[in-house]
Amino acid sequence: MTAHEAQLPLIVESLEDAIRATVQAMGGYKRVGADMKPELAADAAGRWLSDCLNPDRRERLTPHELAYIRRRARQAGVHVLAAYEARDAGYAEPVPVEPEDERAALQRAFVESTKQLQQMLRRLQEIGGDRA
Repeated sequence: MTAHEAQLPLIVESLEDAIRATVQAMGGYKRVGADMKPELAADAAGRWLSDCLNPDRRERLTPHELAYIRRRARQAGVHVLAAYEARDAGYAEPVPVEPEDERAALQRAFVESTKQLQQMLRRLQEIGGDRA
Protein backbone atom coordinates (compact mmCIF):
# COMPACT_ATOMS: atom_id res chain seq x y z
CA MET A 1 0.00 0.00 0.00
CA THR A 2 1.34 3.41 -0.95
CA ALA A 3 1.22 6.49 1.23
CA HIS A 4 -1.48 7.84 -1.09
CA GLU A 5 -3.70 4.79 -0.60
CA ALA A 6 -3.38 5.04 3.18
CA GLN A 7 -4.84 8.56 3.09
CA LEU A 8 -7.79 7.83 0.81
CA PRO A 9 -11.29 7.17 2.10
CA LEU A 10 -12.89 3.87 1.13
CA ILE A 11 -16.10 5.56 0.03
CA VAL A 12 -16.65 9.04 -1.37
CA GLU A 13 -20.19 10.28 -1.67
CA SER A 14 -19.79 13.32 -3.91
CA LEU A 15 -17.59 14.74 -6.61
CA GLU A 16 -16.37 17.39 -4.18
CA ASP A 17 -15.41 14.69 -1.65
CA ALA A 18 -13.52 12.82 -4.37
CA ILE A 19 -11.65 15.99 -5.38
CA ARG A 20 -10.88 16.87 -1.75
CA ALA A 21 -9.52 13.37 -1.07
CA THR A 22 -7.46 13.54 -4.24
CA VAL A 23 -6.03 16.96 -3.39
CA GLN A 24 -5.14 15.82 0.13
CA ALA A 25 -3.42 12.69 -1.19
CA MET A 26 -1.43 14.85 -3.64
CA GLY A 27 -0.02 17.08 -0.90
CA GLY A 28 -2.86 19.37 0.12
CA TYR A 29 -4.56 22.54 -1.04
CA LYS A 30 -1.46 24.76 -0.95
CA ARG A 31 0.67 22.41 -3.01
CA VAL A 32 -1.97 21.59 -5.63
CA GLY A 33 -3.33 25.14 -5.67
CA ALA A 34 0.16 26.56 -6.21
CA ASP A 35 0.68 24.15 -9.13
CA MET A 36 -2.60 25.28 -10.65
CA LYS A 37 -2.22 28.99 -9.94
CA PRO A 38 1.52 29.75 -9.98
CA GLU A 39 0.79 33.46 -10.20
CA LEU A 40 -0.60 33.36 -6.63
CA ALA A 41 1.28 32.87 -3.37
CA ALA A 42 0.92 29.29 -2.10
CA ASP A 43 -1.42 30.33 0.75
CA ALA A 44 -3.68 32.29 -1.61
CA ALA A 45 -3.68 29.47 -4.18
CA GLY A 46 -4.57 26.99 -1.46
CA ARG A 47 -7.45 29.18 -0.28
CA TRP A 48 -8.66 29.55 -3.89
CA LEU A 49 -8.71 25.77 -4.36
CA SER A 50 -10.40 25.23 -1.01
CA ASP A 51 -13.03 27.83 -1.92
CA CYS A 52 -13.67 26.06 -5.24
CA LEU A 53 -14.66 22.93 -3.30
CA ASN A 54 -16.77 24.74 -0.72
CA PRO A 55 -20.48 24.70 -1.68
CA ASP A 56 -20.99 27.94 0.26
CA ARG A 57 -18.53 29.82 -1.96
CA ARG A 58 -19.02 31.11 -5.51
CA GLU A 59 -15.68 29.87 -6.87
CA ARG A 60 -15.82 26.66 -8.92
CA LEU A 61 -13.27 24.64 -10.85
CA THR A 62 -13.55 24.87 -14.61
CA PRO A 63 -13.68 21.61 -16.59
CA HIS A 64 -10.05 22.23 -17.62
CA GLU A 65 -8.96 22.69 -14.01
CA LEU A 66 -10.75 19.49 -12.99
CA ALA A 67 -9.06 17.65 -15.86
CA TYR A 68 -5.71 19.02 -14.68
CA ILE A 69 -6.31 17.62 -11.19
CA ARG A 70 -7.36 14.27 -12.65
CA ARG A 71 -4.23 14.04 -14.85
CA ARG A 72 -1.88 15.08 -12.04
CA ALA A 73 -3.57 12.60 -9.72
CA ARG A 74 -2.96 9.84 -12.27
CA GLN A 75 0.72 10.79 -12.40
CA ALA A 76 0.84 10.63 -8.60
CA GLY A 77 -0.87 7.22 -8.51
CA VAL A 78 -4.04 8.62 -6.94
CA HIS A 79 -7.15 7.25 -8.63
CA VAL A 80 -10.01 8.14 -6.27
CA LEU A 81 -11.34 10.94 -8.51
CA ALA A 82 -11.32 8.89 -11.71
CA ALA A 83 -12.87 5.96 -9.84
CA TYR A 84 -15.64 8.14 -8.39
CA GLU A 85 -16.44 9.66 -11.79
CA ALA A 86 -16.53 6.24 -13.45
CA ARG A 87 -18.82 4.73 -10.78
CA ASP A 88 -21.06 7.80 -10.78
CA ALA A 89 -21.53 7.56 -14.55
CA GLY A 90 -22.13 3.79 -14.48
CA TYR A 91 -18.74 2.65 -15.78
CA ALA A 92 -16.38 0.00 -14.46
CA GLU A 93 -13.44 1.00 -12.31
CA PRO A 94 -10.78 2.75 -14.40
CA VAL A 95 -7.56 0.91 -15.16
CA PRO A 96 -4.56 3.22 -15.47
CA VAL A 97 -2.47 2.73 -18.59
CA GLU A 98 1.25 2.86 -18.06
CA PRO A 99 3.01 5.25 -20.45
CA GLU A 100 5.26 2.48 -21.80
CA ASP A 101 2.20 0.29 -22.50
CA GLU A 102 0.54 3.17 -24.30
CA ARG A 103 3.71 3.85 -26.28
CA ALA A 104 3.94 0.20 -27.37
CA ALA A 105 0.25 0.14 -28.35
CA LEU A 106 0.65 3.33 -30.39
CA GLN A 107 3.73 1.95 -32.12
CA ARG A 108 1.87 -1.26 -33.03
CA ALA A 109 -1.08 0.74 -34.36
CA PHE A 110 1.27 2.95 -36.40
CA VAL A 111 3.02 -0.05 -37.97
CA GLU A 112 -0.31 -1.70 -38.75
CA SER A 113 -1.76 1.45 -40.32
CA THR A 114 1.40 1.87 -42.42
CA LYS A 115 0.99 -1.69 -43.71
CA GLN A 116 -2.64 -0.95 -44.59
CA LEU A 117 -1.65 2.21 -46.46
CA GLN A 118 0.96 0.26 -48.42
CA GLN A 119 -1.65 -2.36 -49.32
CA MET A 120 -4.06 0.36 -50.47
CA LEU A 121 -1.35 1.99 -52.59
CA ARG A 122 -0.50 -1.35 -54.22
CA ARG A 123 -4.18 -1.99 -54.95
CA LEU A 124 -4.64 1.51 -56.40
CA GLN A 125 -1.64 0.94 -58.63
CA GLU A 126 -3.05 -2.44 -59.74
CA ILE A 127 -6.47 -1.11 -60.69
CA GLY A 128 -5.51 2.32 -61.91
CA GLY A 129 -2.25 1.84 -63.64
CA ASP A 130 0.40 4.35 -62.56
CA ARG A 131 -2.00 7.19 -61.65
CA ALA A 132 -1.48 6.71 -57.90
